Amino acid sequence: MTDIEASIRDLINQDRDCAERALHLIGLRAEMKRLIGEWRAAGGGERLPGMRERARLRSSRR
Repeated sequence: MTDIEASIRDLINQDRDCAERALHLIGLRAEMKRLIGEWRAAGGGERLPGMRERARLRSSRR
């Protein structure tokens, strides 16, 4: 998703149409929300890590 967000920013900076990619991003976010809802309904309750926490985890594994 971060790649898509970056490409949208690039398109905006170039004053180009980003509607297609933005709609795709909205779809991905809706799917993520649905999956998290299913996870919680199945008993998942711990706090999910945010982007910064995930980035720190990735860098500490290297």
